[in-house]
Amino acid sequence: MAKYLFGNYLLDVDERRLLRDNEEIRLRGKLFDTLRVLVENAGKLVRKDAFMESVWPDSVVEDNNLDYCISQLRKLLHPAKCIETVPRHGYRFIAEVTAPKSHGRLIPMESAVQPPGAPDQQIEFFTTSDGVRIAYNVGGQGPVLVRTIHWLNHLDFEWKTPLQRQWLLEIMRHNTLVRYDQRGSGLSDWNVSDFSFERTVQDFEELVDAAGLEEFSILGGCQGAAVGIAYAARHPDRVTRLIINGTFANGWPAPGPGAQEHLEAMLTLIRSGWGRDNPAFRQLWTTLFRPDADVEEAAWLNELQRISSSPENAARMMAEFPNIRVLDMLPKISCPTLVLHSREDGAVPVQEGKLIAARVRGSRFVELPSRSHMVAPGDAAWEQLVQEISAFMGWHEEAAARMKEIPAR
Repeated sequence: MAKYLFGNYLLDVDERRLLRDNEEIRLRGKLFDTLRVLVENAGKLVRKDAFMESVWPDSVVEDNNLDYCISQLRKLLHPAKCIETVPRHGYRFIAEVTAPKSHGRLIPMESAVQPPGAPDQQIEFFTTSDGVRIAYNVGGQGPVLVRTIHWLNHLDFEWKTPLQRQWLLEIMRHNTLVRYDQRGSGLSDWNVSDFSFERTVQDFEELVDAAGLEEFSILGGCQGAAVGIAYAARHPDRVTRLIINGTFANGWPAPGPGAQEHLEAMLTLIRSGWGRDNPAFRQLWTTLFRPDADVEEAAWLNELQRISSSPENAARMMAEFPNIRVLDMLPKISCPTLVLHSREDGAVPVQEGKLIAARVRGSRFVELPSRSHMVAPGDAAWEQLVQEISAFMGWHEEAAARMKEIPAR
């Protein structure tokens, strides 16, 4: 028989009964089915379309039907907080669930609790001057390091990925790390009208003010590094160090014959195939960013793309890349600067990194022996990237050794 225990509740799926302290609580059909789906998938994100297929398999219903069921279940289970909302994606049952077997032994279900030593992250929000809610996280200790946006990111998905979390936690041993999701993606608002580069820089300016930051270092990759460059040039008194990784300074793709056609083809692929369950369309970007990724990492990158943003938003973000031009700002940067770039980067040629380093006074340029757009654990250049960042940020040698030991996927 399928039975599940959580707190002082017993859910008997076969008998369609919910007991609290051995007293039955009557649930109408859809409420019971919604709870069943949550409990059977305890600790996992259940997407709205999965609820629709399981709870309303033969009906076409609106999302507010699911919202109503979730609201009623929360009232019924109060004061216990069992159901977590993952904005714009679905829900997760976060109570510890066990399944009693016939001989009385309890079999633990997959838990939503983080592994030992991994604290829960607290997501905070601020509202920009044009009314967009931006999600961000502040964690760790020591001098502040602000990581700028990626093209696509999802704070929650990233944190719940063991290797990503291990990297973030190690950084947090030495720095107060500030991360955020770009407008139109992740846990930030998706209903956005302005994706311009200037607006993205303003978001960064408003983020650091909202977080009460005075002086800080900046870590940025790809177009996010351009945001860091613009901020460091405009606010030299507030930026203590700048790390630039795999970025461009004069628009992307690089101006030249066929560049516009190349961009339009990619935008068409994003709009037509991004949101599909079949990852074939998204695999194009995974191969471009991490050509040597193994099967597990490729699947992770494909899923990150799918959940991080809508096809239209992803396309509109990329459509702005040709307008990201920070070449003339580079000589205005006065803080210590580290420029990293993969030697065989298929997305942004290494010449872009060399150009940037040549225009920033006193900067250090490091060419990484990799084909990846963004070097990650398991990459041939991972150890060198860790050494360079550790030395630049002034971390201890033992910290660099721990980070180098983060295993491949």
